[in-house]
Amino acid sequence: MFHHVKDLQFNARVSRPDPRLANLLLEQFGGENGELAAAMQYFTQAFGAKQPHPDKYDMLMDIATEEFSHLEIVGATIQMLLKGVNGELKDAAEQSEIMVSMNGKAEKESVIHSALLANPQFPLITGGGPTLRNSQGVPWCATYIHSNGDLTVDLRSNLASESRAKLVYEHLMKFTDDPYVKETLSFLMTREVTHYKMFEAALNSIQPNFPPGVLAADPRYVQNVYNLSDGTVRGPWNEGEMKGMGQEFIYIENPLEQVQQTEGQTILTKDFSDAITATEELNKDMSALKSAEVKRTDPEGVAQWSTYESVIN
Repeated sequence: MFHHVKDLQFNARVSRPDPRLANLLLEQFGGENGELAAAMQYFTQAFGAKQPHPDKYDMLMDIATEEFSHLEIVGATIQMLLKGVNGELKDAAEQSEIMVSMNGKAEKESVIHSALLANPQFPLITGGGPTLRNSQGVPWCATYIHSNGDLTVDLRSNLASESRAKLVYEHLMKFTDDPYVKETLSFLMTREVTHYKMFEAALNSIQPNFPPGVLAADPRYVQNVYNLSDGTVRGPWNEGEMKGMGQEFIYIENPLEQVQQTEGQTILTKDFSDAITATEELNKDMSALKSAEVKRTDPEGVAQWSTYESVIN
């Protein structure tokens, strides 16, 4: 159940109209890294987390709801940055100033002309308000959402989402000198960092959480790192210990030779039978663990999402 409070989480303010910045801010309103995408991503992920991880369900719903709050802040800021566009549009339509502007003959700079140049959809479609499109006019799309049904995978997706959103706000701050707008963008950027740390802590609280899913990696191939480009650069990503796996990387200097000698890695010189047996046992154990985790929280009989407590005054 949602209850809307009309006061913003952060009091967005704007010193003066700026249609060009309003257009850029659409990236955080209807863009792939924006607030609506984040809200819907966490909202949909929460459904699958309700039974096996009710504590994470609570966290996801809290953050999703805050993202809707941020969407409102961004939308309000866009609306204020377009202050005057709606009224000027009505007046400009009568004076045909839009056509003059489009013909390149306008001598007087005005908000409506700026809005037209920044994004023709402002005066032509939205009437001087925010719309669920990005700065290029591409409509918001559900393909922006990453919800895979495995909470450890979803949380890793969320870490990436918060990182991207933080970077967008960082870039947006470069395009305005309005101190009030910068203050709003700084608040929104900072909340991305907070959410990142919340998701990081939630992921670490789920053990085991690697590898994602249920099945373990095949021991015959997991250590191999292939030299597939000219020039050899070595580092902790292709040499030394594979962190947390108790194994070391095996660097294949000549992948073509290795593939030919092993007939496409079907004939291996090393005996992996013990490791494969151990992996199969681990897969059985993890399958039973994950299955029991969900079944344990599934209620018997009629399923209901909420349990209401009666309050008698």
